[in-house]
Order: sequence, then C-alpha cells, then structure tokens
Amino acid sequence: MAHPGLTNTVLVVDDEAVIRARLKGYFEREGYRVLEAGDGEQMWQQFTNQHIDLVMLDINLPGTDGLSLARELRSRSDVGIILVTGRDETIDKIVGLEMGADDYVTKPFELRELLVRVKNLLWRISLVKKAQQDVVEQFEQCDDIIAFDKYILELNSRKLSRGDEVIKLTKAEFELLTAFALHPQQVLSRERLMQQTSHRNEDVNDRTIDVIIRRLRNKLQADLFVTVHGEGYLFATKIKD
Repeated sequence: MAHPGLTNTVLVVDDEAVIRARLKGYFEREGYRVLEAGDGEQMWQQFTNQHIDLVMLDINLPGTDGLSLARELRSRSDVGIILVTGRDETIDKIVGLEMGADDYVTKPFELRELLVRVKNLLWRISLVKKAQQDVVEQFEQCDDIIAFDKYILELNSRKLSRGDEVIKLTKAEFELLTAFALHPQQVLSRERLMQQTSHRNEDVNDRTIDVIIRRLRNKLQADLFVTVHGEGYLFATKIKD
C-alpha cells in the first residue's frame, strides 16, 4: 500500500487541545499535513478554506455534536470521516456509520492503530476515485444511451426505463448496472464490481455485491444476471446498436 505522504491533509476536530496536539504531532511526523478545530464552527471554517482529505471527528463536541456534523459533511462532500468517541457502544457505531462516517475508533486508542485506519481509508478512497475515473472515461467512449433487451439506460441522467415505465435505482444499483452494461457477456468478479461502487466502508464486501445484484434481479429480468460460481457475475444480454 502506498504511503499517502505529504499530499494528504487531515483535519482533527476535538474540543480537547491536548488530544489535538498529540494527534497533530504524531501525524505530522508520519508525513501528513494536519489542521485543527475545536468545534463545528471552526471545522467548517477550515473545511471552507482548505483542501481536506480526511476528518477525525470527535462525537462529543460542544454545540453541534459530531454525529450531526458527520451527516452534514457527508451531504456536502466525499471527504473521509473517522469518528472518535469515548463511548464504546455498538449503537453509537451503527448510528455513526449510518450518518456517513467511514470508520469509528474509541478512546483511548493506540496512535499506530489510528494511523493504520487512516492509511486504509485513504487507500480505499483512492481506489474509488480511480474506479470512478475509469467509469467516466468509459462514458466518454460510449453513447449516453445504452439499450438492451427491453430496457433503456441513460447514463447522464442516471435513468433506467422500460417502455413508459421508469425503474427507480439506488446509486449502488445504477453503478453496478452501468458496469454490466459497459461489459456485456463478460464475467465480472465481485472484487471488480466492488471497485465500481462509490462505497468506501470496509463493510462493503462480497455479500454487499450479492445483495445489490439480488435487488437488480427483482427490478429487472432475473435471467439478465447470471451467477458464474467461483468467478462472479455475467450480464447475459447483448447491447443494441
């Protein structure tokens, strides 16, 4: 895994100055650029004026709490978010991830463990960006509209229709269907399909891909998606000219 190095900026959001100083010193020694904020207002000031790759966000902040800030951050940006809290309760972790956080650590934590989590998250973000760029390049090389079987997939408007019926797709469903439509009658591994989604959480795995494809089978014709055991899935249709 490549070291992120000086290209990555981390924002530490914590109301305890000692913790901010500890994290700033450690991560700067590891080659990161580190910014600080003591509350949500300072966080937004930094976020507005600086390019930030990852936010370490304490849940228990004065004023607006970290969970609410995480939700608003995610609505505005794809920045990496690691929640930090003194409470080790499963419900906090679940709520935090639902709010859009990518990862979660509990105080007291080992700095080395936190460093590994930061590296892993930045690595996952880089994979997603590369996959998204690959999709963009594929879009540029093909028509905006892809027709197959009884369906029309419009890439720019992210719309799938069958005759006069518009079939609603989630973002993940659209991304996987697009990947299949751009590679018809080819076996795509689960790993490759995972790289086509914009999800970064470690919980995105083989099972997640299986669930999304099951939903696509329910919304489209089930026989369009063929399971190739031990290898992945195949989109069993031809694209119309």
